[in-house]
Amino acid sequence: MSEIIQAIRGINDVVPGESAAWQLLERVARETFAAYGYREVRLPLLERTELFKRSIGEFTDIVEKEMYTFLDRGGDSVTLRPEATAGIVRACISNGLLHNQRQKVWCMGPMFRYERPQKGRYRQFHQIDVEALGFAGPDVDAELIMMTARIWRRLGLRGLKLNLNSLGTPESRRGYRARLVEYFQSHFDVLDEDSRRRLEGNPLRILDSKNPAMAAVIATAPLITDHLDPESAEHLRTLCLQLDAVGIEYTINPRLVRGLDYYSRTVFEWVTTDLGSQDAVCSGGRYDGLIAQLGGESAPAIGWALGEERIVELMRLQQLVTDAEQPDVYFVLAGEAAEIEGLRLAERLRDALPELRIETNCGGGSFKSQMKRADRSGARFAVILGEDEVARQVAGLKSLRGTEGQREVLLTELAAQLRAAAPSAAT
Repeated sequence: MSEIIQAIRGINDVVPGESAAWQLLERVARETFAAYGYREVRLPLLERTELFKRSIGEFTDIVEKEMYTFLDRGGDSVTLRPEATAGIVRACISNGLLHNQRQKVWCMGPMFRYERPQKGRYRQFHQIDVEALGFAGPDVDAELIMMTARIWRRLGLRGLKLNLNSLGTPESRRGYRARLVEYFQSHFDVLDEDSRRRLEGNPLRILDSKNPAMAAVIATAPLITDHLDPESAEHLRTLCLQLDAVGIEYTINPRLVRGLDYYSRTVFEWVTTDLGSQDAVCSGGRYDGLIAQLGGESAPAIGWALGEERIVELMRLQQLVTDAEQPDVYFVLAGEAAEIEGLRLAERLRDALPELRIETNCGGGSFKSQMKRADRSGARFAVILGEDEVARQVAGLKSLRGTEGQREVLLTELAAQLRAAAPSAAT
């Protein structure tokens, strides 16, 4: 026997029984986006490496350590997308979608980063991404946050907390950056290797360090909120008023800087205490300079990304998902005539009751083995057909989860009987 080929480390399968949570999350997200007037965009997995170097920043962990980058057969450097925002901006510029226009768009799908695999952090992971391009005011910041809060409510998620901050403008951040460099240089001996490297390139990234040994020096570093320009301070104040008006609670966290260089003004994260160290489940912020940085006409923008694996795990921990892929009805078919009639009848029922999930027994088997399959499938009802039932144009209808016994039903009345017997599935 040949050796079994295993999946690549950090790249996981989603098997039947697990996919119900993914389907629920993605359906709720799609419906929420439609309710707010956001439209779908579909992006390539592969982009030119320069796109991410120019947008994310060369001193970020993503570009320095984590991207899947290689030369294609033509000698061009290409990268599997590590995030979606840069690709969305590139797509809108390339397709002329920002010429005298504003866009509200979303996408979902896999991203790739070569990280150390651990719970909630994988090398192939899935994100749902939302972007509003061309909108300057804090009202769209509030709208994007409101959308996330609505998704949590619809899923029934509990315990999520919103952290909020402002990074100001690039101009005001330069003054803060100088203060930060001065501060960390005075504590150079306690900086770890990554922080020393970032000190000249992007000292704000030191505030994002997850090294426990850095916690004390970071805790006493200057606060960016003390160095905001008046316009950014007013933007944050108005955003807070708008969130207060719709009842969304938040905490101003001056240490929240986000890991990508393109952010400005508003940044936010939704966090949970239920997932251990991987506490952020949705992160975003404003990136008013990125469109011009990637070659488009200067325009403001904001977006967020949601980690599907983390939300799915949170749904599992909070017991919010049942296996929605289980059939409602399982056809038990004994004999050739029953198999032929059963396939025909099941198709008619799918036409009449498209909301019901109907599985027919395939591959034969004894009556006893088929009934065991029907029970294991999780179906609520079994429709039983044998040679005699076909001849008399009836079927046995048996509840597999209730106490009522089996009864005979005319084939012409089966749809009505199932509609009455399974109202929650057929509505």
